[in-house]
Amino acid sequence: MSAATRKAKSKSSRKGSHATRPRAAEWDLRLYVAGNTPSSIAAFSNLSEICETHMGGRYRIEIVDLLRNPQLASGDQIVAIPTLVRRLPPPLKRIIGDLSNRERVLVGLDLRPIS
Repeated sequence: MSAATRKAKSKSSRKGSHATRPRAAEWDLRLYVAGNTPSSIAAFSNLSEICETHMGGRYRIEIVDLLRNPQLASGDQIVAIPTLVRRLPPPLKRIIGDLSNRERVLVGLDLRPIS
């Protein structure tokens, strides 16, 4: 996994989208990782799948490799990795771990209400 920004945007919009979803391309996500560890790779894979399934391509994922850019951890107050930071839509949210607990991630991103 590189430190480069990875972007994904969809040209089409979905009808009947969930009420808490923002309008087109408003999901701004930052995933903090430490190199190509298994948990970092799993976090990116899980996040990509969740985004494509629930955000319809209206998102941007930025991968921040803290082995290459450790100074970037302080801006979002990163204390563990991997950590996902939802910058948009507000409010800012953080989810720590490899994002394998899909239900927890969906609730954390406000894509699904707490059940």
